[in-house]
Amino acid sequence: MPIYEPAEDSYLMSEALRKELPKLLKVNPNLRLLEMGAGSGINLVTAKSSGIKIDNILGVDVNSKAVKYCRSLGFKVILSNLFSKIDGQRFDVIVFNPPYLPLDEKEPKNSRRETTGGKKGNEIIIKFLKQAKKHLTKEGKIFLITSSHSESVNFNGLGFKAKEVANKKLFFEEIFVWRIAKNSQLIKNHAKIVKVV
Repeated sequence: MPIYEPAEDSYLMSEALRKELPKLLKVNPNLRLLEMGAGSGINLVTAKSSGIKIDNILGVDVNSKAVKYCRSLGFKVILSNLFSKIDGQRFDVIVFNPPYLPLDEKEPKNSRRETTGGKKGNEIIIKFLKQAKKHLTKEGKIFLITSSHSESVNFNGLGFKAKEVANKKLFFEEIFVWRIAKNSQLIKNHAKIVKVV
């Protein structure tokens, strides 16, 4: 499987991170960042150039070629399907440019892993968000790409609050970068319910 080369979505995420990470670093200069689906390493490089210490950056990819390539850039990167090999670690920032397009039977099977997010396009995103909760610090942020082609994600229903921080209109779709945090109000309400029961 080839490495996912940077495209419009990669550059949009990189641009958003260059704006957002310095703000977060002012609050916490020791940010720990995980990039899910590191691919070409573009956002690992963006994280480092934004001021995150290289020892605090971890990349993950399902593609062994991407893992090898990102390691050659000097980053710690592990082979993992989502969080399967991330044992109990928590991060202040998690970045993910997921496969987000709905299944297209005409697309060659060998490229679907890079582009297809499931039948509706959002299944991998939903699976990721459900798993990400336990790997995100209390004040942690997720930066996530979605597309107008895939079914929308109910962030609130998954226990998150989300704000669009960047978007780009292309002739065939619109892509979005979301800054996502745990919904503390939902967490407080859940804690009350647990205590009452």
